[in-house]
This record gives sequence, C-alpha cells and structure tokens, in this order.
Amino acid sequence: MSQTSLKQKKKNEPGMRYSKESLDAEKRKDSDKTGARLSTQGSQELPPHNSDSRGYVVRNQWSRTSRSPSTRAPSVDEPRSRNTVVKVELAPNSSATSRTSSTSPSQHETSPPPQVSEKPSIQQTPQNRPITQPDSQPPTPPETEANARRTSKMYTSSDPWASRENREPRDLQLREYAHSCDSREGIPKTREYPRTPPTEWKSYVQRRLQYGTSVDLEQECADGQQRQRQQMEEDEVDEAYWSSVSMLYEKIPSCARPRPPKPKHAITVAVSSRALFNMVDDRKIYEEEGLEKYMEYQLTNENVILTPGPAFRFVKALQHVNSRLRDLYPDEQDLFDIVLMTNNHAQVGVRLINSVNHYGLLIDRFCLTGGKSPIGYLKAYLTNLYLSADSEKVQEAIKEGIASATMFAGAKDMAYCDTQLRVAFDGDAVLFSDESEHIAKEHGLDKFFQHETLFENKPLAQGPLKGFLEDLGKLQKKFYAKDERLLCPIRTYLVTARSAASSGARVLKTLRRWGLEIDEALFLAGAPKGPILVKIRPHIFFDDQMFHIESAQKFGTITAHVPYGIAQKRN
Repeated sequence: MSQTSLKQKKKNEPGMRYSKESLDAEKRKDSDKTGARLSTQGSQELPPHNSDSRGYVVRNQWSRTSRSPSTRAPSVDEPRSRNTVVKVELAPNSSATSRTSSTSPSQHETSPPPQVSEKPSIQQTPQNRPITQPDSQPPTPPETEANARRTSKMYTSSDPWASRENREPRDLQLREYAHSCDSREGIPKTREYPRTPPTEWKSYVQRRLQYGTSVDLEQECADGQQRQRQQMEEDEVDEAYWSSVSMLYEKIPSCARPRPPKPKHAITVAVSSRALFNMVDDRKIYEEEGLEKYMEYQLTNENVILTPGPAFRFVKALQHVNSRLRDLYPDEQDLFDIVLMTNNHAQVGVRLINSVNHYGLLIDRFCLTGGKSPIGYLKAYLTNLYLSADSEKVQEAIKEGIASATMFAGAKDMAYCDTQLRVAFDGDAVLFSDESEHIAKEHGLDKFFQHETLFENKPLAQGPLKGFLEDLGKLQKKFYAKDERLLCPIRTYLVTARSAASSGARVLKTLRRWGLEIDEALFLAGAPKGPILVKIRPHIFFDDQMFHIESAQKFGTITAHVPYGIAQKRN
C-alpha cells in the first residue's frame, strides 16, 4: 500500500497513530505475502492486497495523484463475484518492468519484483489455480500515474488479454468448436460451407489494368477538355448566328404573317392571274408567237413586277376586312381566302409569287394548271366567287353553279376607298332570277309592271350572286354585334333599272324574306348607271347586260359581267 493510501487511512480513522516501526513491519508482511503467492509452475500472481495493521484489506481507494479510479477489465473465466480472488497470468516473454512501469513510486519501494520461473506456462487449467477463502476480497488494481497512457497493457490473460501472436484465428476456433460438437451423440453434424475468396481481392497489376495508367487518364482528361472547348465554340457560333437572324427579322416591317383560314370556314374568292394583274402584253405574245416564246419571256422577266389588274383593288379591300375582323375576333375563321387560279405553266409561278409579295397580298394558295382549264378545281377549293378575264371560263363556271363574273377595268383611273369594301349589284339575273326579264323582253314593260304588282308578296327566285351577298351580310352582322354598324368595313349597294313605284316593293320584300340587309338601294327607272356609280365608287359592280357594263367603264368604274339569263341569248 502506498504512503498516500496510508495517509488517507489515517484521516479516515482518527485516534489511531502509526509509528515508523509499524510501517516497516507492514512492509515486511506485504513482502512475505507477495513471495508466498508466487506459483511454483512458472505462473505469476498479482501483488498482494494492501491491508492495515489489523489485517483489513484496503480497497476502492482513490489515488492522490490520479483523479480517476483505477480500473481493469475482468477475466472471462472468472465470475463477477466480489468475494473471489482474480488471478491473471502473465503471457510469455512479458517482463515485470513493463507491468510495474505504470505503478506509483510507493509500490516500487514496498513490493519487490516477482520472480519468474524458467518455464512459464501459457495457460493454466482451473485445477491448478489456488482456491482462496471466501472471506478474502478481490485485489485492488494498482494505481497509475497521472501521465500514464491508457493503452499500456497492465494485465494479461490467457483468452481475452493474450498477445496477438498467440491468438488463434476466429474461423479456426469456430471449426474446432463445431468438431467438438459433432463428436457428441445425438447432435446432427454441422454442415461446412466452402469459403470462396472475395472477388475484389485483385493484384496490383490487375487493378492497374482495370483503371488504366496515369498517362491514359491524362489523355482522356485532355480529350474531354478539348471536346468541351469545341462544344463551347459551337454554342457561341450558334448564338451569334441566331442573334444576327433575330436582328434581321426585327428590321423587317411586317414579319408576322397571319395564317389563312380553313377552307371549310373561309369565303373563298378565286382570281385568275389576268384579273389580278395587267397581262395584256403577255397575252399578245402567247397568241402571236406561241407557248414556248411566252414561257421564255416569263422566265426572262420573272423579276419584273406585274402591274395591278382590274381585280387588284377588290382583293386589297377583302384583306382589309380580314384585318378588321381579326382585331375584333382573334380566333375568327369566317374570313376571305384568296386563291390565285390560272391555267399558266408552273414556270410562270415565280413571277406571280414575286409580284404578290411585292404588293403585300396575302395569297397563300396557288393553282397553276399548265394550259388545262381550272374550272374543275373550283369545287375542290369550295369556291364562293370566281373572277376571271376569260369569258369562256366564266360561262363554264356559271353552268357548274359557281358564282362567276368576267372582269373589266375602267377606262380611266378613279380614287377608291381603302378602309371600306364597297360592292354594287344589279337586281335581275344577278341577285334574283331572270323570270322578270323574260316578261319584259317578250311582252314589254306594261306587262312587266302588272306582273310585279300582282306577285308583289311572292319572293323572287335567287340568282347566281345571291350566295355571295349572303356571305357579305354574315360578316356585317359580326361587326354589328360589336357596335360597329357605322364603322363597318363592308357596304353593299343595289343599283337597278327598275322603277321603285311599280316594281320596287317586290325586290325589297324578297331581300327581307331572305334575311338580307342591303345598305343602299338605287332605283334608276331605266336611266344610265355610269354617273351614279361614279358617286358610289365601288370596288366592283356586277351586272348581266353589257351596255350597262360599257356605260360604267366610261366613267372609270371596275365592272364584272355576269353571263346569266335571257339577256345573253338576246345579245
């Protein structure tokens, strides 16, 4: 027992005083007890317990130099009882100095070093262990110094505290235990599984081949950086290209081209090339020099823009109505759809396209038949109105039940309204049937007036242009619904040679029965129509008689002859 422990004991037991002689006697007794406990077979025991003069064991004492209680791990073979003595055998080749190096200086003075036999035993059987009395207390582990390391092994045991060299592999112990169990009777034999070495255990050469050398990695890294640089350069080039293209489109005044309406909803107006553009000189080349010279001339002059024809202003007015409708109804489909339908060859199409784009006409559908009559395509395009400069094709379309007219330009220029579509119609054989014309031509004007008064409440039969007037009225109602009656871009006129007093009531009642509204009705009672049309300035005037067409032409009105009714046979 250390002096610090004795001093602590003195403090705990007041009234007892120890002299120097008693301390020496205690040291001699401790040394005798320590020597007696040495094993004769080479095993070493722990130093004896420290006790006072009365023989009581001093335990669970705190060291004055160490702030923490000294502890140790119990042996596996020993029971956890406080009344038994714990013996720990030293491993071979272990020195006493290593064990006593961590003890306090008082132990070096009081306890002599234990004697080690020449042939120390590695393990000690339970039969060779001395049995102590039950009254004895377990020895107190030696106190460590304040700066001693916790990792030093102070006590060694055969099983858990044995040295690393003497430990057997865990799998060998398990196999021995399984073999001992198999030797017993009545216990089934333990199945042994083959141990397969892990697949990840590979040599350095194999791992080097798998992951590649540093040179390969550096080359791959360099290639990746080069590809990344190339990709960045390509992205920069693409970005610069698209930025330049976007700037180019921003400089164009009108790059947003509205989509054409669907044919089943649109009001299709088919226009021939000679009606849309002035191609009088081109027609002369075709009639005088033939088709090959005509095509050669068109290819040579395909960049020469054609001048406007008789239907040009009418087409421009239709597009203005479309723009107004899109402003009020962005998703509107009931629009005018212009189709350029001509019997020209496809090689002429380039000049026509250049001319259409030059004037800003929104014509997306072309039909170039190459000398074949285009009348067969009119029904395929669901044509509502066909305008051409060829009277034969117009008559052929009229026979097919398609509203058609032959276009004639005015003899002089006249100013036209650009913000309103103005369409003028004749009555008989244009909007109505030619039954009243039959009576007037065969029986005279008196019979005609009597017939109209007798059948005043009977509606007239419809004529070839009645459907087109219905389409105009349908679009007008869309503007009326938006309170745009006074600013409606469509205005219709009835210009007839009838007399209002004698035959005008039947005309107005017929339009009312059809559900059509005419904006202006002009009853001229046989007077010429030219001077009146100058005041109206319509974009197109439909009539069935040529002398009315010629009268309007002299004043500069653009006219359209409708070859329908008995007046065509008389002429």
